[in-house]
Amino acid sequence: MRSRYSAYAVLAADYLWETTAPQERKHHGKAAILEWAKSNQWIKLEVLNSTETTVEFKAYYLDNLLRAQIHHEKSTFMKEGGSWYYVDGEY
Repeated sequence: MRSRYSAYAVLAADYLWETTAPQERKHHGKAAILEWAKSNQWIKLEVLNSTETTVEFKAYYLDNLLRAQIHHEKSTFMKEGGSWYYVDGEY
């Protein structure tokens, strides 16, 4: 989770797409990922809870109008072939 947050902060859309579960990639195009990352100023990540396959977090950021925002999500991950992949999130 921390690596994906960092990827948003440094606009690493390729990494974000590659660490999305292959069956979910059709819902997360690289252009849309990059646009979301670029439209915000990422401030910090707060991990609230985690299990082996889930991470609940708050990502703090400024939107394109410089308003403070918090993205609160419980993400689900899966491990396949030694790599972890983002599956989906519940807001």
